[in-house]
Amino acid sequence: MGKPTREFQPVQMAVLTVSDSRDASNDTSGDYLREAAREAGHSVLDHAIVPDNIYRIRAIVSRWIASEDVQVVIVNGGTGFNLKNSTPEALLPLFDRQIDGFGELFRMISYEEIGGSTLQSRAIAGMANQTLIMAVPGSTSACRSAWERIIAEQLDARTRPCNFVSHLKKL
Repeated sequence: MGKPTREFQPVQMAVLTVSDSRDASNDTSGDYLREAAREAGHSVLDHAIVPDNIYRIRAIVSRWIASEDVQVVIVNGGTGFNLKNSTPEALLPLFDRQIDGFGELFRMISYEEIGGSTLQSRAIAGMANQTLIMAVPGSTSACRSAWERIIAEQLDARTRPCNFVSHLKKL
């Protein structure tokens, strides 16, 4: 008797763009992440654009964490080293558990693309109420790298030896 075959299980997501300058007409990173998720077979239940403000970021993400329907939140923007960038500070208190390897792996991948400037990336991830939350830089190229090289396979139940699908809230 062989091992059971894992099948693709779509997840339900929300995407948040943190930016003081983007709106619906020029949110290329949010657009990319939503389209990539849909193309992979996932559902995007909600999305928003919010200024880089700790409390506004935290309020939206908290609502999604508390939702019975949202299993994954992807945040883009606000992860740089400028004083105004506050995404990590907004999210860290919400995490039940931080996923340290996410930021480490993102910076390793980013190093291949932008060299030592990746030191200023504060990409992070964590779990809260069985909701996976990942925060990446706001550039569309960074979002593409994160999706293609980390996120897509970690949201695919067929990825071995492990992925995050089994850790998500059940619908």
